[in-house]
Amino acid sequence: MNKLQAIVFDLDDTLYSERDFVLSGFRAVAQWGSENLGVEVERGYTTLFNLYSEGVRNNTFDRWLTIYGIDQPELATKFINIYRQHSPQIEPFPDTINLLKTLSRSYQIGLVSDGYLEVQQRKWAALELDAFFDAVVFSDQLGREKWKPSPAPFELVLEQLKIAPESSVYIGDNPRKDFFGARQLGMYTIQVKRTGSEYGHLEPPDLAYHPHLIISSLAEVLILIEQLHLNIDRCLG
Repeated sequence: MNKLQAIVFDLDDTLYSERDFVLSGFRAVAQWGSENLGVEVERGYTTLFNLYSEGVRNNTFDRWLTIYGIDQPELATKFINIYRQHSPQIEPFPDTINLLKTLSRSYQIGLVSDGYLEVQQRKWAALELDAFFDAVVFSDQLGREKWKPSPAPFELVLEQLKIAPESSVYIGDNPRKDFFGARQLGMYTIQVKRTGSEYGHLEPPDLAYHPHLIISSLAEVLILIEQLHLNIDRCLG
């Protein structure tokens, strides 16, 4: 029988709202647009917000330039850099801090997060959660080919924690990438499927990508962890 020893978390839309990061980035771009292009901040920001709300996820800044009749397509790259390099105004979900405080008293805590390294590091600094974590892995440190669903970042975080996969749980949100690599190694996986989350509506591409369990908030984790601590073997089938 394996006893639970470590809980590993995803970052975006698991410990904080990725939507908040996106809107923070839009605010930074709108500020630059106001100072350099004469588009009033709130107007420029609202346009970006509306595009996002309509489901636009690609060419957002190109479309913004077109809307305002600005024939400088090279500015889209400038906007992307501003977006990625800004200091984000983000906070953990309300249930995050209490959960981490409680879990860190009894278990080792790890992080595995995808995304451009400097962007993820800025998010991590803004959230001020580092004190709760025993190991932090940004998959971009291994190369983009090692982003999830690769098992490589999970192997690294388990190595840093000195924990066997069968004695750990991974909690994430995106069924297209978060759970495949973790399951391949033998970790128990939990999807947090929050209402209105960025990836909650997505379906796994096949059975190997499914989490073992789906919950709606981190508040449910404590009860589940208590059950898993008693006997994780029965849950890994």
